[in-house]
Parts: sequence; structure tokens; C-alpha cells
Amino acid sequence: MNNNTTLRLPYAPAALEALEARLALRMTARLTETTADLAPDVTERLRFAREQALQRARAARKVTSAEPVLTMGSSAALGGGESGLGWWVQLAALIPLVALVGGLILIQQMHNDSQIAAAAEIDASLLADDLPPSAYSDPGFVEFLKAPRD
Repeated sequence: MNNNTTLRLPYAPAALEALEARLALRMTARLTETTADLAPDVTERLRFAREQALQRARAARKVTSAEPVLTMGSSAALGGGESGLGWWVQLAALIPLVALVGGLILIQQMHNDSQIAAAAEIDASLLADDLPPSAYSDPGFVEFLKAPRD
């Protein structure tokens, strides 16, 4: 015995919608026929439940119709419908990435230059000062370098 629960219908989506609409009409007609035998409070609760269900259905339709449809093609997803403009759109998408990488490289180069300039300034001040060579090996030399200059 096969327990396959997959339902395969040979209908097109439009035909399925038509079948669903006919089924809904039949169900509502049958429910309307049997409401005459119900108590008034039950009828009122059913009416209220129907109104809520209709509001939810309308809201669901608005949400699904408002969602944009994206296809697998890169030009459609990026907004370019014509095939001739597709590579221009991709090139334009790469421009911010190139600018970002260029900016990062420029920042790194400027940082390196400032470190080199600071080291050159320290070397120049050490070489131009009147310190004896033994002062460089002194443990208090770091404090000397940190001291403010006159």
C-alpha cells in the first residue's frame, strides 16, 4: 500500500482558482440554508466571525499583492529590464565596492605615513640632542623621552 500524501492536480493555477471559487460558493450556500435553524445569538456570533475572516482575507491579499516579485535574473532583481543594460547595472553595483576598498587602502597608507613621520621625528630629535651614547641604555631614558620639551 502506498502512503504517498502528495496531491498532484492536472489543473492550471487559473483552473484551480475557479474550482476554489465554486467550492466556496457551494459551501456558503449550504451554510446559509442551515442558518435558519440556529438560535439568534449563534447567528450573531457566526456573522461576526465571518466579518473577521473577511477582514483577515483582505489584509492577506493586500500583503501578498504588495510584495515585489523578484526573478532569478540579476537584471530584473536590480531593476534593469532590458538585456542590453544588464552589465551596466552590474558595473554600477561594483562602483561602491571599489570606492570602499580604495578608501580603506588610502586610510592604511595614511596611517603608515603618520607612523613613519612620528618615528622619523623621534630619531631626528635623538640625533640632534646633546645626550651621551650611554644615556640610551639608561633605564630612565623612556622618562626622558616622555618629559615635555622646553
